[in-house]
Amino acid sequence: MKNLKITVNGVVYDVQVEETDGSAAPVAAAAPAAAAPAPKKAAPAAAAAGEPVTSPMPGTILNVPVKVGQAVKTGDVLVVLEAMKMENEIKAAKDATVASIAVSKGEAVNTGTVLVTLS
Repeated sequence: MKNLKITVNGVVYDVQVEETDGSAAPVAAAAPAAAAPAPKKAAPAAAAAGEPVTSPMPGTILNVPVKVGQAVKTGDVLVVLEAMKMENEIKAAKDATVASIAVSKGEAVNTGTVLVTLS
């Protein structure tokens, strides 16, 4: 058995791997136990006080056309995200106010990363 640490989407997993000769029948694998997550960029304190808008896919932030405190309407563009050479507009799902902005232009983000918090 070999003990390995594997990082998937910023989460570190401790796993055990057994080498076989390939003649054994497959065995159902148990889900790996998650180790402590890798340190991430601290989210703004205001992020907990509203509704987070997260990235639907990994990519790079091209533009953040809103400011903290700005009122936005349903459909207003909050962030422009480049993924797979396409520009994706992340829009407000409802009328709200921008409580915090957690990303900046040029930053790489993963799926589920908080981009903006609305209140």
